[in-house]
Amino acid sequence: MSYANFIPTVWSEAIQRELERKRVYVEDCNRSFEGAIKQKGDTVRILGVGKPTIKSILKKNASGDIDGPEEVEDTSVSLTVDQIRYFNYMVGDIDKAQSAGGVMEALNKESAEGLANEEDTYVSGLILGSEVKKLHTAPKKIVVGTAGEGEINVLHVIDNALEALYEQDVNPNSTIVLTVSPRFYTRFKQAYTDKDTDNSEIMKNGRVARYGNAIIKMSNNVARSDSGAVDNLMIRTQRAIAFANAIAHVEPYRPERKFADAVKGYELFGAKIVRPKELLNINVTY
Repeated sequence: MSYANFIPTVWSEAIQRELERKRVYVEDCNRSFEGAIKQKGDTVRILGVGKPTIKSILKKNASGDIDGPEEVEDTSVSLTVDQIRYFNYMVGDIDKAQSAGGVMEALNKESAEGLANEEDTYVSGLILGSEVKKLHTAPKKIVVGTAGEGEINVLHVIDNALEALYEQDVNPNSTIVLTVSPRFYTRFKQAYTDKDTDNSEIMKNGRVARYGNAIIKMSNNVARSDSGAVDNLMIRTQRAIAFANAIAHVEPYRPERKFADAVKGYELFGAKIVRPKELLNINVTY
């Protein structure tokens, strides 16, 4: 059959390269333990400990006994790969598709973009979890100029979010990323015209600007609530969310009752908030 000459390894790697280019939310997740994941249902135990209590002792009592050891809180969490996304489509004759310039590349890009979109949507949705602190008790309306009752200036909301993270012991030297929607970015750009114009490194994976200590990224996958009226913008460190991608599998086959070839594939992944104090929901309206 014609699909006997199909090379699944090459195509699978091509999809992975496209995913790395397309991801916005996933790019800023902790993925250092990803190699331990092999299949659906695998779990990685991410070790963590709480902060020990720092105590003092007077110099005159330096030779005396100190308090016994305290039991430091265990903050370990488990990340399970439990998400599957797949595709399955007809390609006619695979041999012809591979020989036709640009056809297979276009299919690769469409498949990769779809998978990346699903992964980003899943990660962005974590901001709606009950463990995530909201910046505002009730969403505030974003404005460019002077804010009135129930409103907030677009730059001030970023300042307030950074301040809230610092108050939760986030180090200002940490890489902090704020992912915004296009409608938030439009107002941000109007209010902040003196942004970094060196786009050689900024304009990748959704990066659009830098403000204070935050890298600003834009995505259409910002989580929304209240029938789409509220944007739940995610500001975080790159340690706040753990993400594990297990495998991207692609295979050709010949569907029964069809005189054509088809390609199907799937992606296994999982994500979890592991440092909730390094993450904040900026809930705003327009």
